[in-house]
Amino acid sequence: MPKICVSATGADLNAPVDPRFGRCAYLLIVDVDSMKLLEAVANPSVMAPSGAGIQTAQMVANKGVIAVITGNVGPNAYQVLASAGIQIFTGAFGTVREAVEAYRAGRLTPVAGSSPMSVGRGMGMGMGMGRGLGMGRGMPPVPMPSPPSREEEISILEAQMESLKSQLEEVKRRLRELKGEE
Repeated sequence: MPKICVSATGADLNAPVDPRFGRCAYLLIVDVDSMKLLEAVANPSVMAPSGAGIQTAQMVANKGVIAVITGNVGPNAYQVLASAGIQIFTGAFGTVREAVEAYRAGRLTPVAGSSPMSVGRGMGMGMGMGRGLGMGRGMPPVPMPSPPSREEEISILEAQMESLKSQLEEVKRRLRELKGEE
């Protein structure tokens, strides 16, 4: 069952693709063959003070996906994903479902230098991977993301707010459970 990851503003296939990778609201893991949502992960790196792209990329690499579909990916996240043998597709828009359908139909082009995962490649490399592979030494340039429009930023912030509300409610529920209040 080939799995791919799509950055999203919400937790279902009808959510818009989040234009950011490292600080996306959700990461949706989808079975390409069945179009089934396998997992919706609220991105814990959304509010990271630094290193969000690297942290998100490492988490995604540990999910065993063969590809990532997103709006933009920064150079550090790119290096982690490419080192793990994960294909990277940028410039995605519309809903997650539409992006996955475009992937299935072969209408997406991978970023140069990213390739399908090969057996035994990229597992367990940790934070040190990519050192010495600086730009201009075997890694293609990665276009820097353009800033989101006002409407996109509002949508992104609203999605982040909903994600944080959900996380806070889960923390409160767990605390009540541990205190024996439920």
